[in-house]
Amino acid sequence: MPHSFFSDAVKGLQTRFGSRSQYERLTNSGMGEQELGIYEAEFIAARDSFYMATVTPDGWPYVQHRGGPAGFLKVLDERTLAFADYSGNKQYISTGNLMGNDRFALFLMDYPNRTRLKLIGNAKAVNPEEDPELTRLVAPADRRTRIERIFVLNLIGFDWNCTQHITPRYTLEEARKILGVSPQA
Repeated sequence: MPHSFFSDAVKGLQTRFGSRSQYERLTNSGMGEQELGIYEAEFIAARDSFYMATVTPDGWPYVQHRGGPAGFLKVLDERTLAFADYSGNKQYISTGNLMGNDRFALFLMDYPNRTRLKLIGNAKAVNPEEDPELTRLVAPADRRTRIERIFVLNLIGFDWNCTQHITPRYTLEEARKILGVSPQA
C-alpha cells in the first residue's frame, strides 16, 4: 500500500491499535509501490468489472461501477492501465472530475475467490482518434461500438486487501459451471 495512505492521523491510529510496526515494515520495504507483476496482470485481465473512484471539484469522493467483457481493463505495462469508455448515461461525472483532479482509485473484486485489489494513481482521458495504436489495444474484438474516450491510468501503487468479510458471489455462468448445469438451462 502506498505510504501516502498513511497520514499522521492514520499512523496514530495504527500505533494506538497495535498495527503501526507491521505497516512501517511494509512501507520501508516498498510494499505496494512495486510494479504490477504477472499475478496482478492476470487478476486484472480476468475481471469483468471494477469500481472507480474520482474526486469532485469540491472534494467529495465519487464512485462508479465500470463493466465489460473480462479483460476490458488492459495492463499496458507495469505501471499503466487503460480502458475504452463508451457513451452511457451522459452524465460525464468521472470524466469531468478527472479534468479537475486526475487522482483515481480502482477497486477490483473477485467475489468467488474472496480477493480484492486496490489501485491508485493519476488518470487522463485520451481521444481515440488521436492515438490509433492505443485505440487498437483497448478496442473490443467486435469493434461495433464507438469508443468515446480512452482512460489511461498511471499507477502510483496498489494493495491486496485481506479476504475477511468478502461474501462469495457468483455470476450466473460461474454458478452453472459449479452446479454442472448447461448454459441453456
